[in-house]
Amino acid sequence: MAPTLTLKSGTAWADAWNRCLAVAPEAFRDDRVLNFWNASWQADGRALPATSPVDGSRIAGPPRLDAATAQQAVRASLDQHRAWRHVPLPERRARVSATLDALTEHRELLALLLVWEIGKPWRLATADVDRAIDGVRWYVDGIESMTEGRTPLEGPVSNIASWNYPMSVLAHAMLVQALAGNAVIAKAPTDGGVACLTLACALAAREGIPVTLVSGSGGELSEALVRSPEIGCVSFVGGRDTGARIATAVADLGKRHILEQEGLNTWGFWNYTDWSALSAVIPKLFDYGKQRCTAYPRFVVQRSAFDAFLAAYLPAARSVRIGHPLAVESPSDALPELDFGPLINSAKAEELNDQVAEAIDRGAIPLHRGALDDGLFLPGQDTGAYLPPVTLLNPPPSSPLFHAEPFGPVDTIVLVDTEAELLAAMNASNGALVSTLSTDDPDAYERLAPQIRAFKVGRSKPRSRGDRDELFGGHGASWRGAFVGGELLVHAVTEGPAGERAPGNFPDYQLAP
Repeated sequence: MAPTLTLKSGTAWADAWNRCLAVAPEAFRDDRVLNFWNASWQADGRALPATSPVDGSRIAGPPRLDAATAQQAVRASLDQHRAWRHVPLPERRARVSATLDALTEHRELLALLLVWEIGKPWRLATADVDRAIDGVRWYVDGIESMTEGRTPLEGPVSNIASWNYPMSVLAHAMLVQALAGNAVIAKAPTDGGVACLTLACALAAREGIPVTLVSGSGGELSEALVRSPEIGCVSFVGGRDTGARIATAVADLGKRHILEQEGLNTWGFWNYTDWSALSAVIPKLFDYGKQRCTAYPRFVVQRSAFDAFLAAYLPAARSVRIGHPLAVESPSDALPELDFGPLINSAKAEELNDQVAEAIDRGAIPLHRGALDDGLFLPGQDTGAYLPPVTLLNPPPSSPLFHAEPFGPVDTIVLVDTEAELLAAMNASNGALVSTLSTDDPDAYERLAPQIRAFKVGRSKPRSRGDRDELFGGHGASWRGAFVGGELLVHAVTEGPAGERAPGNFPDYQLAP
């Protein structure tokens, strides 16, 4: 009989919220978070109700602004930008360093907020915070050479990002943009992470970093955060539909932009035999339920090797551990080692369940379905946002699972017989951020890898977004605008020599780094 689990002592949402009230009383009220603009915390906007994906319980929701107030916030940010761009670099470095020290001091609280707001297991939540801190410190140490001969933009940088990496993607980008001499604006993701970002921005604001944090509907705030002439650059991370609308707007305005969009990242196998290496990595590919831009949800397998692939894949997929990220046998136990917890909300879990059922009705073959009964849950808790791993063979072309990233723990497998079929299947989404090709033949890898439309192509190993000096971008519809990573992130948000052409994927040119 499985032991009855309980919530680890000191990790309840109420515990996290009370700690926020103590650490940053200026940014939190008894029942809501505040927006931050014009260098002050504002109790404006309509605070929406929100629930935690972990157990369906009530948590703080985003205080949604209207379009007119958002425009006021943008104008105020421009005033801050005009002052900040003239602050000497040593002072900017000192203030960003002090912010990093404060984030480090409150690392565990930031991580606990991520657990409750977006369902990250503890290991991944702390990693998100640590990557933000360590990544920005790398820029602090090397910023002089990256900004030499360059100046800040004419207006602030507007950041619109998805909910899955509030710290290591969004907060990281904001602090580097500020370090480079820009005021920064962020729209809090609607689906989760607002309390974590509010705390991070409160710590930055105390050190004089010119941050603006607002919440609201993307459609309602787009005019202010994307189209405003005050905005110097738009940085977006999210889906292709929203990204395409932003891409059209910034192209019409000739505005500097960085638009990271989704793509179907694929892993191909051709004349490959080291299946034990694959078995070792499969559980890691399920980190955070594949709710990340560099997840691998599609495997393209040589038909003659399908039996060997399954022998390596299925036992590893069955070993994946899911459950409540804070559930323990005893309140004093260490937090569980999970591959993933809930999806971002129950609606996403239901959507994927429906897509799986529809794909099977249209001919896909279910190879593996996990069970919630095997997960670690508290007695009677809401499990509506949880989806155990699913693996389908040959999803039909009519299914969204055939051509789009599921953003959840649903793997699909496509069988091929020729190299041409392999490439076509690996390029199904018109561009991706990462891909991997496993082959024992180095000549085959050298021949095929350049034909895979992904920014990074690994050989028998997964690729990641990367940190510090590692560049990042995308091919095809997975990326629009300037590439980032290393000095390119700084160059994307600063002005260089006259006539400079930034590496990236632009309407009128594509330039590799």
